[in-house]
Amino acid sequence: MRVLALTSLYPNPFQPTLGTFNDQQFRALATMNPMRIISPISWTRELGARWRGKGRLSRLRRIERNGVWVEHPRYVFPPKLFRAMYGHCFKRSIARVFSRVVAEFRPDVVLGAWAYPDGWAAVQLAHEAGLPVALKVHGSDILTVERNSPRWTRTGEALHEAEAIIAVSQDLAEKVAGFGVPQEKVRVVYNGVDGDLFRPGSMEDARKKLGMEQHVPTLLYVGNLFPMKGVDVLVDACEQFKKQGMAFNCYIVGAGSMRVSLEAQIKSLGLERQVRLVGTKPHRELPEWFRAVDVMVLPSYSEGVPNVLLEAVACGTRFVASRVGGIPEIAHLGLGWLVPPGDVDALAHGIRSSLDLGHTRFAAQLPQMRGHVEAAMEIVSSLEQACRGYREKANGRMVVR
Repeated sequence: MRVLALTSLYPNPFQPTLGTFNDQQFRALATMNPMRIISPISWTRELGARWRGKGRLSRLRRIERNGVWVEHPRYVFPPKLFRAMYGHCFKRSIARVFSRVVAEFRPDVVLGAWAYPDGWAAVQLAHEAGLPVALKVHGSDILTVERNSPRWTRTGEALHEAEAIIAVSQDLAEKVAGFGVPQEKVRVVYNGVDGDLFRPGSMEDARKKLGMEQHVPTLLYVGNLFPMKGVDVLVDACEQFKKQGMAFNCYIVGAGSMRVSLEAQIKSLGLERQVRLVGTKPHRELPEWFRAVDVMVLPSYSEGVPNVLLEAVACGTRFVASRVGGIPEIAHLGLGWLVPPGDVDALAHGIRSSLDLGHTRFAAQLPQMRGHVEAAMEIVSSLEQACRGYREKANGRMVVR
């Protein structure tokens, strides 16, 4: 089966750490099926990266990654305006590249990742080309959509018109059902973990490599610095620890729109020595960060099933996270402590309770983590389901005539 993937959530020369979960999953898929990828780049992000002198892209806007050809057309849209038209902007931005790749590659199925605008455009273009679509939803693309908004309408169109839906958690599958999508069309496929990369190791060695203090309780956040991630709540919890005279360090790995406000918050609370914003890190370096810390903290307001928690558990690291989305579905995998989102006191209590366990690792009790290949095999089943569903639709149309 020849698979054409379409998503903006994928690494590119300007954003090398973007969508690493898709990168890993597509790499596993490509070992089973011939594959091509179309991954548009937002013109605003490209312009900003070029202005800062970061990243280069060939004139053809095509690169080879992990043995797969990836097209990077420019996605043009009016920033913060006419969001109901973003699907049309996305479609128009990639239509010519999509047609060329379909003619060259002759795919059997299209895999869209992210509901809107990516998935909506994938459905429109694929059906115009006579191809079935499986649509993968990740979390915020469904969970943060306001009911009866234009985005809700377009998202619902994409979910209804796609032949198969892949959800990364049971909670997300239930939210998809809230759009009126038939249950039989939705399949839950939990993301996998690279067991060769994310595995237990020496905390002492990891701290030495990263230049961390050896005997100080250490917290870690890994993710985007966006409001929905609740990183400011973590900083407020750190203020409580300082007032209590507790020795600790907290490292925040990631980038995003909240960096400036977080820097100001950290300074205003006098936490410059304890809380450090260290920017983004290549995915291959994250295992050392997980091994080096006592607790991984994820205080989000909305999530699907965060890969960073799965990867932390695979390294034998405890976590404290918000009880949102699909996180309760994976809490049994490790020593996880769940708290209400946005509750500083509860988050601080959960972190302290986890730290009370000391430097205890639980490598000996680690569950068998599913790998990317296993997840990819389940995605292949959904792609096959999409192909069958499309044929049934086509036969139904023939009967009507």
